[in-house]
Amino acid sequence: MDIQVLIIGAGPTGLTLALDLHRRGVPFRVVDASPAPFAGSRGKGLQPRSLEVFHDLGVVDEVLASGRLDMTMRAYQGREVVREWDVHEGRHPTAERPYARTMLIPQFRVEQILRGAFPQPVEYGKPLTSFTQDDSGVTAVVGGETVRAKYLVGCDGGKSFVRKELGVSFVGETHEDQRMLVGDLRISGLGRDHWHQWGASRESWLALCPLPGTDLFQFQAAGDGEPSLELYREIVRDRTGLDDVVVHDATWMSLYRMNVRMVDRFRVGRVFLAGDAAHVHSPAGAQGMNTGIQDAYNLGWKLGMETLLDTYEAERKPVAEWLLGMTTRIMTSGHPFEKRGDETLQLSLSYRTADGEGLQPGDRMPDGTTAGGRIFDLLRGPDFVTLDLAGGPVLVRPDGYVAAIGRSAIDAYFGAHPVTQLHHRRVAAGAAA
Repeated sequence: MDIQVLIIGAGPTGLTLALDLHRRGVPFRVVDASPAPFAGSRGKGLQPRSLEVFHDLGVVDEVLASGRLDMTMRAYQGREVVREWDVHEGRHPTAERPYARTMLIPQFRVEQILRGAFPQPVEYGKPLTSFTQDDSGVTAVVGGETVRAKYLVGCDGGKSFVRKELGVSFVGETHEDQRMLVGDLRISGLGRDHWHQWGASRESWLALCPLPGTDLFQFQAAGDGEPSLELYREIVRDRTGLDDVVVHDATWMSLYRMNVRMVDRFRVGRVFLAGDAAHVHSPAGAQGMNTGIQDAYNLGWKLGMETLLDTYEAERKPVAEWLLGMTTRIMTSGHPFEKRGDETLQLSLSYRTADGEGLQPGDRMPDGTTAGGRIFDLLRGPDFVTLDLAGGPVLVRPDGYVAAIGRSAIDAYFGAHPVTQLHHRRVAAGAAA
C-alpha cells in the first residue's frame, strides 16, 4: 500500500482533509487536475462554525488576519445611498460562540493558508483518469502514475470525475432562469468599506464586494452571455449610471448557472465523496465552501482511525439535504441579502440521534472558560477528549461534537468503538470560570 488516503481535488474541502490527516500522521497525497491553484474568489464567506474548525486545525489566526467580519451592505440609485444595513446586526461574540458573524475572505486566500499549514506539496497537473477498488484498497491512475491507497476521497467539485466513475446519481435540477455573471475585478471609484449594490429588480441587479486583503472586487450581476471585460464594463456603467466607477481589468470571470443537486450516496466501498462532488446549491447564504470544509472535518478522523466510516454518510447527508433547501429558499425569496437567520451560521447543526433538553450527544460542544482553561483550547488536537467538568464528564469527538455524556455512557461508547479509546485523552476542566 503506497498511502492511506488519496485526495482528489485541492479546493477547501480537499485541503482541509489533508491538514487534518497531516496532524494525525496519516500518509496521504493530494492531487489536482488543474496545472496551478485556482485564482478566483468563487466562495468568499466563512461561517462561524468553519472558523471554529480552523481554530482546532491551528490556522484561525491567519484566517482572521486575512478577512473581515464587519462589512455593511449599501444599496444605491446612481450615486445616492438609499439604504445601508448589516446582515448580522446584533450578533456579537459570546463565551460559548466566539465567532458570531460570517467572515468575508476570498476562497483563494483560504486555500493558500491551508496549503501553507502542511509541508507536503499539492500535486497539480495530475488528473485522475481511472480507479478500481477491492476489499483492501483502491488502485488509481493519476497523471499516468499508478497509486495504491486504502481509501480515495473525491473532493473534485461539481463536475466530479470520481462521482461519475462510481456511477453515483447526482439528483436535482438546473434552474436555467437563475444565471449570474461573476468575476474578480480591479475597480476604481468605490470605497472598500461596504458591499455595494444597484438595481431595483432581479434583472438589473449588480453587486460589487471588496475582497479583503486584495485590491479586487467580486463582481456579481444578473445576466447571461459569454463573460468578457467589455461586457462587465458595460454592466457596471449601465447599472450604476456612474462614469467614475471604472473597471480596469479582471483576474477571473465566469457564468454561474444555479444547480441544486446532491448524491444519493456519500460512500461506495473505499471511495468517498465530499464538498461540491457530493452537493451543489445556490450561493445564497455563503454555505458551499463551509459545508465542504465540514464534510472533510467529519471524515478526517474516521479515515485516520479507520472507524465509524459508515457514519460519514449518515451524518453528512441530512446536512446536505437541509443545505439545499435552505439556500434555495434564500435565493428565491427575492431578498437574498436581508438579515440572515442563525441557521446560516452552521452553529446549530447537530448529529443527534435522539431528542432531549440541553446538551446532548451529537451536539456541537460549546466554547467557554473553565478552571482548566478555554474549552476550545483544551479540545484542540486530533484526539477524543473527556472533559471532566464540574457537572460530570463529557466525551467530545475530534470534530468537536459530543460523543457521550456521563461515565457509563462514555464507557459504553468506548466499548462499542474500542479504537477510539486508543486516540483519547482526559482533561480536568473543572468548574466554569
